[in-house]
Amino acid sequence: MTPHTNCLAMNTKPPDPKILIIDDDQELGEMLKEFLAPDHLDVSACLSGEDGLQAMRDDSYDLLILDIMLPGKSGLDVLKEVRRGSDIPIIMLTARGEDIDRILGLEFGADDYLSKPFNPRELLARIKAIMRRARSDERQGSRVIVGVLELDARSRRVNAGGKSIRLTGTEFELLRCLAESPGTVVPKEQLSQQVLGRRHMPYDRSIDTHISNVRGKLADAGVDHPSIQSQRGVGYVLLVDE
Repeated sequence: MTPHTNCLAMNTKPPDPKILIIDDDQELGEMLKEFLAPDHLDVSACLSGEDGLQAMRDDSYDLLILDIMLPGKSGLDVLKEVRRGSDIPIIMLTARGEDIDRILGLEFGADDYLSKPFNPRELLARIKAIMRRARSDERQGSRVIVGVLELDARSRRVNAGGKSIRLTGTEFELLRCLAESPGTVVPKEQLSQQVLGRRHMPYDRSIDTHISNVRGKLADAGVDHPSIQSQRGVGYVLLVDE
Protein backbone atom coordinates (compact mmCIF):
# COMPACT_ATOMS: atom_id res chain seq x y z
CA MET A 1 0.00 0.00 0.00
CA THR A 2 1.33 3.40 -0.92
CA PRO A 3 2.20 5.47 2.17
CA HIS A 4 -0.10 8.36 2.85
CA THR A 5 2.89 10.74 2.87
CA ASN A 6 3.28 10.28 -0.90
CA CYS A 7 -0.18 11.70 -1.44
CA LEU A 8 0.71 14.69 0.68
CA ALA A 9 3.87 15.27 -1.30
CA MET A 10 1.94 15.28 -4.58
CA ASN A 11 -0.30 18.07 -3.28
CA THR A 12 2.53 20.24 -1.94
CA LYS A 13 2.25 23.77 -3.32
CA PRO A 14 5.36 25.65 -4.43
CA PRO A 15 6.53 28.23 -1.88
CA ASP A 16 5.34 31.79 -2.22
CA PRO A 17 7.80 34.08 -4.05
CA LYS A 18 10.03 35.86 -1.55
CA ILE A 19 10.42 39.61 -1.87
CA LEU A 20 12.83 41.81 0.06
CA ILE A 21 12.12 45.53 0.52
CA ILE A 22 15.04 47.79 1.46
CA ASP A 23 13.59 51.16 2.45
CA ASP A 24 14.05 53.31 5.55
CA ASP A 25 10.33 54.15 5.55
CA GLN A 26 9.11 51.55 8.05
CA GLU A 27 5.46 52.50 7.56
CA LEU A 28 5.76 51.95 3.81
CA GLY A 29 7.36 48.54 4.37
CA GLU A 30 4.57 47.43 6.68
CA MET A 31 1.90 48.71 4.30
CA LEU A 32 3.43 46.83 1.36
CA LYS A 33 3.69 43.63 3.41
CA GLU A 34 -0.03 43.84 4.15
CA PHE A 35 -0.97 44.83 0.59
CA LEU A 36 1.06 42.14 -1.17
CA ALA A 37 0.25 39.25 1.19
CA PRO A 38 -3.14 38.39 -0.43
CA ASP A 39 -1.28 37.76 -3.72
CA HIS A 40 0.78 35.05 -2.01
CA LEU A 41 3.96 37.12 -1.88
CA ASP A 42 6.23 36.52 1.12
CA VAL A 43 7.54 40.00 1.93
CA SER A 44 10.38 40.97 4.27
CA ALA A 45 11.65 44.49 4.91
CA CYS A 46 14.93 46.08 5.99
CA LEU A 47 15.49 49.70 6.92
CA SER A 48 19.08 50.15 5.71
CA GLY A 49 21.33 49.02 2.89
CA GLU A 50 23.67 47.20 5.27
CA ASP A 51 20.80 45.24 6.82
CA GLY A 52 19.40 44.46 3.39
CA LEU A 53 22.71 43.10 2.11
CA GLN A 54 23.05 40.96 5.23
CA ALA A 55 19.51 39.62 4.72
CA MET A 56 20.44 38.62 1.16
CA ARG A 57 23.54 36.83 2.44
CA ASP A 58 21.45 34.95 5.00
CA ASP A 59 18.54 33.99 2.74
CA SER A 60 17.51 33.80 -0.91
CA TYR A 61 14.88 36.05 -2.50
CA ASP A 62 13.05 36.13 -5.81
CA LEU A 63 12.82 39.92 -6.17
CA LEU A 64 14.28 43.03 -4.53
CA ILE A 65 12.52 46.38 -4.07
CA LEU A 66 15.23 48.96 -3.37
CA ASP A 67 14.92 52.62 -2.41
CA ILE A 68 17.67 54.90 -3.72
CA MET A 69 17.61 57.27 -0.74
CA LEU A 70 18.87 55.20 2.19
CA PRO A 71 20.80 56.14 5.34
CA GLY A 72 24.44 55.11 5.27
CA LYS A 73 25.02 52.96 2.20
CA SER A 74 22.94 54.41 -0.64
CA GLY A 75 20.54 52.40 -2.76
CA LEU A 76 22.82 52.76 -5.78
CA ASP A 77 25.74 51.36 -3.77
CA VAL A 78 23.57 48.45 -2.67
CA LEU A 79 22.49 47.89 -6.27
CA LYS A 80 26.08 47.77 -7.53
CA GLU A 81 27.08 45.37 -4.75
CA VAL A 82 24.15 43.05 -5.43
CA ARG A 83 24.85 43.02 -9.16
CA ARG A 84 28.41 41.83 -8.59
CA GLY A 85 27.07 38.39 -7.71
CA SER A 86 23.34 38.16 -8.38
CA ASP A 87 20.85 38.48 -11.25
CA ILE A 88 17.87 38.90 -8.89
CA PRO A 89 15.20 41.16 -10.42
CA ILE A 90 15.37 44.63 -8.86
CA ILE A 91 12.76 47.39 -8.84
CA MET A 92 14.16 50.75 -7.76
CA LEU A 93 12.14 53.35 -5.87
CA THR A 94 13.14 56.90 -6.77
CA ALA A 95 12.05 60.42 -5.84
CA ARG A 96 9.64 61.91 -8.35
CA GLY A 97 11.43 64.08 -10.89
CA GLU A 98 14.91 62.67 -10.17
CA ASP A 99 15.62 61.50 -13.73
CA ILE A 100 19.32 61.02 -13.06
CA ASP A 101 18.59 58.53 -10.27
CA ARG A 102 16.36 56.49 -12.55
CA ILE A 103 18.91 56.45 -15.36
CA LEU A 104 21.77 55.52 -13.02
CA GLY A 105 19.67 52.77 -11.46
CA LEU A 106 18.96 51.25 -14.87
CA GLU A 107 22.58 51.64 -15.96
CA PHE A 108 23.75 49.83 -12.82
CA GLY A 109 21.42 46.91 -13.52
CA ALA A 110 17.97 47.63 -12.08
CA ASP A 111 15.16 45.96 -14.02
CA ASP A 112 12.56 48.68 -13.51
CA TYR A 113 11.74 51.67 -11.33
CA LEU A 114 8.84 53.46 -9.69
CA SER A 115 8.73 57.10 -8.61
CA LYS A 116 7.55 57.94 -5.10
CA PRO A 117 4.80 58.38 -4.15
CA PHE A 118 3.36 55.47 -6.09
CA ASN A 119 0.18 53.43 -6.19
CA PRO A 120 0.76 49.99 -4.60
CA ARG A 121 -1.30 48.49 -7.41
CA GLU A 122 1.28 49.75 -9.90
CA LEU A 123 4.05 48.11 -7.89
CA LEU A 124 2.08 44.86 -7.81
CA ALA A 125 1.65 45.05 -11.59
CA ARG A 126 5.42 45.49 -12.05
CA ILE A 127 6.11 42.54 -9.72
CA LYS A 128 3.64 40.31 -11.57
CA ALA A 129 5.15 41.24 -14.93
CA ILE A 130 8.61 40.20 -13.73
CA MET A 131 7.33 36.98 -12.14
CA ARG A 132 5.30 36.14 -15.23
CA ARG A 133 8.39 36.57 -17.41
CA ALA A 134 10.44 34.29 -15.16
CA ARG A 135 7.75 31.58 -15.15
CA SER A 136 7.46 31.80 -18.94
CA ASP A 137 11.21 31.29 -19.31
CA GLU A 138 11.11 28.23 -17.03
CA ARG A 139 8.26 26.66 -19.01
CA GLN A 140 9.70 27.31 -22.45
CA GLY A 141 13.24 26.13 -21.86
CA SER A 142 13.93 27.11 -25.47
CA ARG A 143 17.08 28.30 -27.20
CA VAL A 144 17.48 31.05 -29.77
CA ILE A 145 20.59 31.12 -31.95
CA VAL A 146 21.53 34.16 -34.02
CA GLY A 147 25.03 34.36 -35.47
CA VAL A 148 27.49 33.64 -32.66
CA LEU A 149 24.85 34.28 -29.99
CA GLU A 150 23.03 31.44 -28.26
CA LEU A 151 20.29 32.40 -25.82
CA ASP A 152 19.00 29.86 -23.29
CA ALA A 153 15.60 30.93 -21.97
CA ARG A 154 15.64 28.57 -18.98
CA SER A 155 18.88 29.85 -17.48
CA ARG A 156 18.58 33.32 -19.04
CA ARG A 157 22.21 33.03 -20.11
CA VAL A 158 23.84 34.09 -23.36
CA ASN A 159 26.83 32.37 -24.91
CA ALA A 160 29.00 33.76 -27.69
CA GLY A 161 31.58 31.39 -29.12
CA GLY A 162 31.81 29.50 -25.84
CA LYS A 163 32.03 32.66 -23.74
CA SER A 164 29.23 33.31 -21.23
CA ILE A 165 27.68 36.79 -21.17
CA ARG A 166 25.90 37.68 -17.96
CA LEU A 167 22.71 39.72 -18.39
CA THR A 168 19.95 40.74 -16.02
CA GLY A 169 16.53 39.23 -16.66
CA THR A 170 15.32 42.40 -18.35
CA GLU A 171 18.41 42.67 -20.53
CA PHE A 172 18.10 39.03 -21.54
CA GLU A 173 14.45 39.42 -22.44
CA LEU A 174 15.20 42.48 -24.59
CA LEU A 175 17.94 40.66 -26.48
CA ARG A 176 15.70 37.64 -26.95
CA CYS A 177 12.89 39.78 -28.38
CA LEU A 178 15.32 41.19 -30.93
CA ALA A 179 16.95 37.81 -31.64
CA GLU A 180 13.59 36.21 -32.40
CA SER A 181 13.16 38.67 -35.30
CA PRO A 182 16.69 39.35 -36.61
CA GLY A 183 16.86 42.03 -39.27
CA THR A 184 13.42 43.36 -38.30
CA VAL A 185 12.88 46.62 -36.44
CA VAL A 186 11.02 45.93 -33.18
CA PRO A 187 9.09 49.02 -32.00
CA LYS A 188 9.78 50.40 -28.54
CA GLU A 189 6.10 49.99 -27.68
CA GLN A 190 6.32 46.26 -28.38
CA LEU A 191 9.56 45.92 -26.41
CA SER A 192 8.07 47.78 -23.45
CA GLN A 193 4.93 45.64 -23.44
CA GLN A 194 6.77 42.33 -23.79
CA VAL A 195 9.70 43.06 -21.50
CA LEU A 196 8.45 45.56 -18.91
CA GLY A 197 4.77 44.65 -19.03
CA ARG A 198 3.66 48.25 -19.52
CA ARG A 199 3.08 50.84 -22.22
CA HIS A 200 5.99 52.87 -23.52
CA MET A 201 5.57 56.46 -22.40
CA PRO A 202 7.11 59.56 -24.02
CA TYR A 203 10.47 60.50 -22.47
CA ASP A 204 10.76 57.10 -20.76
CA ARG A 205 14.39 56.04 -21.30
CA SER A 206 14.10 52.59 -19.72
CA ILE A 207 14.29 50.58 -22.95
CA ASP A 208 17.10 52.77 -24.32
CA THR A 209 19.15 52.37 -21.14
CA HIS A 210 18.69 48.60 -21.02
CA ILE A 211 19.68 48.36 -24.70
CA SER A 212 22.80 50.41 -23.96
CA ASN A 213 23.67 47.96 -21.17
CA VAL A 214 23.27 44.99 -23.51
CA ARG A 215 25.43 46.64 -26.18
CA GLY A 216 28.13 47.29 -23.60
CA LYS A 217 28.15 43.69 -22.36
CA LEU A 218 28.27 42.31 -25.90
CA ALA A 219 31.19 44.65 -26.69
CA ASP A 220 33.00 43.60 -23.51
CA ALA A 221 32.66 39.98 -24.67
CA GLY A 222 34.16 40.89 -28.05
CA VAL A 223 30.88 40.47 -29.96
CA ASP A 224 30.74 42.82 -32.95
CA HIS A 225 28.18 40.85 -34.95
CA PRO A 226 25.29 40.59 -34.57
CA SER A 227 24.88 44.19 -33.45
CA ILE A 228 21.94 46.15 -32.08
CA GLN A 229 21.07 49.20 -34.18
CA SER A 230 18.52 51.90 -33.43
CA GLN A 231 15.83 53.06 -35.82
CA ARG A 232 15.33 56.62 -34.67
CA GLY A 233 11.85 57.26 -33.35
CA VAL A 234 10.76 53.65 -33.96
CA GLY A 235 12.73 50.97 -32.15
CA TYR A 236 15.68 48.59 -32.41
CA VAL A 237 16.89 45.87 -34.75
CA LEU A 238 19.41 43.03 -34.33
CA LEU A 239 21.60 43.00 -37.45
CA VAL A 240 23.43 39.76 -38.14
CA ASP A 241 25.45 41.18 -41.07
CA GLU A 242 26.43 44.74 -41.81
